[in-house]
Amino acid sequence: MSIPDRELAVLYRGPLASCNYDCPYCPFAKRHDPPELLRQDRAALARFAGWVGSTTDLGLSVLFTPWGEGLTRRWYRDTIVALSQLPHVRRVAIQTNLAVRLDWLGDADRDAVALWATYHPGQVGRERFLDRCARLGELGVRFSVGVVGLPEHLAEARALRAALDPAVYLWVNAAEGHHYTPDQEQAWTRLDPLFGYSVRPHASLGRPCHAGESAVSVQGDGTVRRCHFVAEPIGNLYDGSWRAALAPRPQPCPNGICDCHIGYVHLQPLGLRDVFAGGVLERIPADWPDGGCPVPPATEHPL
Repeated sequence: MSIPDRELAVLYRGPLASCNYDCPYCPFAKRHDPPELLRQDRAALARFAGWVGSTTDLGLSVLFTPWGEGLTRRWYRDTIVALSQLPHVRRVAIQTNLAVRLDWLGDADRDAVALWATYHPGQVGRERFLDRCARLGELGVRFSVGVVGLPEHLAEARALRAALDPAVYLWVNAAEGHHYTPDQEQAWTRLDPLFGYSVRPHASLGRPCHAGESAVSVQGDGTVRRCHFVAEPIGNLYDGSWRAALAPRPQPCPNGICDCHIGYVHLQPLGLRDVFAGGVLERIPADWPDGGCPVPPATEHPL
C-alpha cells in the first residue's frame, strides 16, 4: 500500500469516564462506569478502529484522551496494538497513569506506539511508577512523563526527575485555578523548561490554528469537532460529512483563550508544532534532551 501524503491527527474520546485513581484535583476520580456504558465504549472504540483501518488515503496519528483511565480496559490495549501495525498510522498514543502492566506493548510496532504518562503522587508509589517507566525503556516505547504542578507535588516531581533517564522529557501542567508566584514558576521551570506555556492561558480568539485543518477531535458517536474545546461540530466521522470542513478556517478560533496543551499545541502563533515535531501527540520535544527547549519568557503570550 502506498503511504499517503496528507496528514491528519485525530484526538479520540469515547464514553469511558471511569478511573482507578481518586486524585483530589480530578472530577472523574474513582468513578465507576456501569456495564452498559462500558459496552457502549467498547463498541464505539471498535467502530472508530474500523474507520482508522479503512481510511487509507490519510496518514493518521491518533491520540486517545479518555476522561478516565483507558489502559485498564483490554479493548484499548488491543486497539492500540492493532492500530500501531497499520502502515498508514504514523503514531498511536494514549494519556495514561501507567497503572497496568506493560508487557502487552511487546506486540505493538514500537515505531508507531507512544505513551503520555502522568505521575500522581499519593495514588502510586514513586518506585513503582519508575519501574513502569524503566519497563517502557526496556520495550523501546516512546513516552513522556508529567505531573500536575501543585505545591505539594514539587518535592516528588524533583525526585522523579532525578531518578528518570535524562532522555525522558518531564512535563508539568499548571494546576487549574492555582496562581504561581515568580519563584514558584521558576522552580517548576527548572523541571520543565516549557512550563511557561502551561502557566498562562493563550489568547486564541481569531487566531489561526491547525485544529480543523490537520487535527480534529472525535467523540464516541462519531461527532467531529475541530478541537475538544470548540463545541460546534463540523460533521460526523462515519458519513464523511466532516471532510468538506477539513480546511483552513475562514473564521479562526472562536474561543477567547486556550489553556490546555492538547489545544494550544496546535495554535499556529505559538509555533509549538515545530517544538514538538515528531512527538506532538506524546508530548515529546523534537530536540529533547540534546538541544534543550526554547524557554518562553514569563511575559510571553499575554492575554
